[in-house]
Order: sequence, then C-alpha cells, then structure tokens
Amino acid sequence: MDIGGRVPFPDMLPAEERAAFVQLGTRCHYTAGDVLIKEGDHEQELIVLHQGVTKVTGRLDGDRVSLMDIRIGGDIVGEVAAVDSGPRSATVTACGVVAATVISPHELEPFLLAHPEGGRALRRWLGGQLRRSDRRRLEFGGYPAPVRLARVLVELAVLYGRQDRNSTVRIDVNLSQSEFAALTGAKTRTVRKALADLRKDGIVTTGCRQTYVRDLPRLRKAARL
Repeated sequence: MDIGGRVPFPDMLPAEERAAFVQLGTRCHYTAGDVLIKEGDHEQELIVLHQGVTKVTGRLDGDRVSLMDIRIGGDIVGEVAAVDSGPRSATVTACGVVAATVISPHELEPFLLAHPEGGRALRRWLGGQLRRSDRRRLEFGGYPAPVRLARVLVELAVLYGRQDRNSTVRIDVNLSQSEFAALTGAKTRTVRKALADLRKDGIVTTGCRQTYVRDLPRLRKAARL
C-alpha cells in the first residue's frame, strides 16, 4: 500500500500545462449528500476536486450499493467517462462541503490536443488508480480481514486525518461500519469485531460515525506496514 503517495492531479502537469488547465471549467460548490456524478449517466465532464471529501459508490445486485473509493481535494473524478466516452461507472457523492471545477468535454478535448503532456498526465493518473485497485485486490486475498481493516484505517488517517494536540488523529470522513466493510472487502460483522478489538487495545475509538486513531504506530503494526 503506497500510503501518502497520492499526488494532486494538477501537480502532475508541467507549469505551462498547469497554468492552462486551471483556466478550464466552471467552479461549483456542493453540500453533504449532493451527487456530483451519477452511475449510468452519459455525461463526460471531468471534475477536479479542490476541497472536501467525496465517496465513490457502485451498485451491485440491483439496489445494493458498495463503497468503492474516497476522493479528496487534488483528486479528479469522472476521468474514465471523460476518456472513453462511455456511461458513468460509479456515483460520486459529497460527504460535506466540496469545492470543485467541472470541465466539459468541449473544453477538455481541445486542451488535451494542444497540450500532449496533459494527456500523458491523465493516463498516468488512470494508471495510478488501476495500480491502487490492483494492490487492494491483492491485499484482500493476502491478508485476513483485521489486517485489511487496519491498512484501510492507516490510509484514511494519513490521507484524510486531522491531528489533535494530544497526537490523536481524527479521520475526517464519516463512514458507517458497512462502508468500512466495503472498503475492506469483509462482512460487516467481521469489521464490527475487528473494530471492537482495536478499541479494546486502545488503538482507536469510534462513535457517531467518527473514528479516532489513538496510536498510529500500533495501528501500522496491526496493518503489517
């Protein structure tokens, strides 16, 4: 797991391309529960997240919804449909206040034609997301559920955590136990027991969809990192 290796997409662009890229699109703001992208839609806008947290979900077996990923400021969403012009493969929902720029294909395509480095950066981003997904699938098969949960918690703490004065890290993403289970590839009852064990050991505390990491070094050890 390459924790902390995420690079904001605009920072992947050379200076000239980055200056042109930030001029594209329309600035938008969303509040908790707003849908930025809906699975199955045929829009091809690329959305650049500047601030806030979003959840990426997909439908399985009809109405069952599974949490696939979390995206934050610096990330892009909608990149797959923007590249292949197919239907949206997932739904992206704001977890709180989100600031973003929505770039239409009529702006994106000329930019990519005029700036080949932009296209290469977009392909590198897609490749990075694919490697991340592949790594997670390998972890699902190679580690027991408690270790997978600990690895997800470490990733969330590093990428989305806010450190308090007493070194406690508050994971700034509100997730239910079923959503933790989806990210971990485990059953909800398994995650519930694993969280209870981490609480008993004084490594984390939970409540009201808030998670606090009390001892990050011990959590890393539990994650075999």
